[in-house]
Amino acid sequence: MIEDARPIEDAIRARRSVRGLDGPSLTAEEVEALVRLALTAPAPHHTRPWRFVEIGPARREALADAMGAAWRRDLEGDTQPSKTVERALARSRGRITGAPTLLLGCIVADGLNRYDDERRWRAEWGLAQHSFGAALQNLLLAASARGLGAYWISAPLYAPDEVRGALDLDPTWEPQAFVALGRPRGDYRPFDRPVPDLGSEFTRR
Repeated sequence: MIEDARPIEDAIRARRSVRGLDGPSLTAEEVEALVRLALTAPAPHHTRPWRFVEIGPARREALADAMGAAWRRDLEGDTQPSKTVERALARSRGRITGAPTLLLGCIVADGLNRYDDERRWRAEWGLAQHSFGAALQNLLLAASARGLGAYWISAPLYAPDEVRGALDLDPTWEPQAFVALGRPRGDYRPFDRPVPDLGSEFTRR
């Protein structure tokens, strides 16, 4: 049984966030294969609370503009130095407009239990977010196993209204993350992953 598990364990250990991406963009078939695997993730109450959007080049400038304006307001409200603000905005814009393929993942409340009290509704929504994380991991592992480069970008969480507006999305879709996809650049070397520290990150009671 341990031998049977080794390929899966090796795939988990081998996955890296690859930010050095080259084109061409993924084919429609490649994108759809990855999304199908993402959609096999566990979900609350036998639901499928995920929605994925492939964002073409024609939409990205307006998307980056809208998100950049929202982030600028936040950063300037935090009294960040202007050079820091401009550098962060330029880096974020480059990731959005420069990714060979860009996916957006959202969650919806379809099938979740509705509660009148905030405590239980927040917990129920948390189930959908947990499920989205599992779907995201499926997608990233599948991309890695296919020799693709991929990494996720959490920026949509901070500008959901701007993302929905720029992409004309249903108002019930809650943006969660981008996934940038492409071919790993030949000279790109991802950071080594630290060895997990069970002494500080795991306990028993």
